[in-house]
Amino acid sequence: MTEPAAVKAALTSQAVETPSWAYGNSGTRFKVFAQPGVPRTPREKLDDAAKVHEFTGAAPTVALHIPWDTVDDFAALAAYAEERGLRLGTVNSNTFQDDAYRLGSVCHPDPAVRRKALDHLTACVDIMDATGSRDLKLWLADGTNYPGQDDIRERQDRLAEALAAVYARLGDAQRMLLEYKLFEPAFYTTDVPDWGTAYAHCLKLGPKAQVVVDTGHHAPGTNIEFIVATLLRERRLGAFDFNSRFYADDDLMVGAADPFQLFRIMYEVVRGGGFTPDIAFMLDQCHNIEAKIPAIIRSVMNVQEATAKALLVDRNALAAAQRSGDVLAANAVLMDAYNTDVRPLLAEVREEQGLDPDPMAAYRRSGWAERTAAERVGGRQAGWGA
Repeated sequence: MTEPAAVKAALTSQAVETPSWAYGNSGTRFKVFAQPGVPRTPREKLDDAAKVHEFTGAAPTVALHIPWDTVDDFAALAAYAEERGLRLGTVNSNTFQDDAYRLGSVCHPDPAVRRKALDHLTACVDIMDATGSRDLKLWLADGTNYPGQDDIRERQDRLAEALAAVYARLGDAQRMLLEYKLFEPAFYTTDVPDWGTAYAHCLKLGPKAQVVVDTGHHAPGTNIEFIVATLLRERRLGAFDFNSRFYADDDLMVGAADPFQLFRIMYEVVRGGGFTPDIAFMLDQCHNIEAKIPAIIRSVMNVQEATAKALLVDRNALAAAQRSGDVLAANAVLMDAYNTDVRPLLAEVREEQGLDPDPMAAYRRSGWAERTAAERVGGRQAGWGA
């Protein structure tokens, strides 16, 4: 059994990156729902992110999305973040919201469109240089909707060419994180549909290319922890986008739909040596009907709880049961850890960090929601439109 002190030490070092876009208005493909007090600028997003970190002690970095978070001076934005106890983290590219990308971006049949997309990706690396960010994340909406629409193999060639160009632009301490998604908005073929395709491209590129596992981007019934274990074994797991799904890419709060799955994933992370700064643990969620900041705080807490349970697995007892072929005993070891109420342990960890043991209650008492609703009047609220 892992000693409680070791579990506490590990939890104290845990960091969950929050996404700038989660602080803005979001919704479904039918409607984006506005809320009072939503940030209007990237700096106001950082102000909100600082509150999440203030009450959880576990959210020190904020991911940017370009062009949603474009500013005139990214170095100044990084300094603003530091003043609030934060750092700017992953830079997320956007090659899916321009009319030119109707038939794809870097896989588009028109070389001029592919150049436009590639210019955007390399510009994102320029932003990384200014902010000190380590990671560039690529999620490509490229694909086709109809058989015969485009040549499947040629699209892979175009993709490989673009990824190689971006990879060559990276600095020595920078990485490219390639995300995959089963479907949507492409419904017949998706150019990066699964972890195998992403892994194959990353393997060809080199060690600075890593795979991103978005927990909502798989077919129903997919064993995500197997993917995690395999990518860790191959040293190609670079990051997570944590969220929950019931049907497709629902982007609900992590742990909301299947907390047991989150625990199983985190156990493979712990067991595979992935509980390090080399793996970026980021939220990627759309808080459509719930208040933004409390939902993000709750999501961070859900990741912490799943991690604590994973750390409590008696790995010696589990290994002994596995070696002896005792199926029930092995399963019981995992279930004992999962069924442990780790909330008192996490409350102790927070108190030892000088934090309130209940981050949600602390946020409610802070009055931040009422203050921002009163102050952020006028201007244009941040959001991704619909």
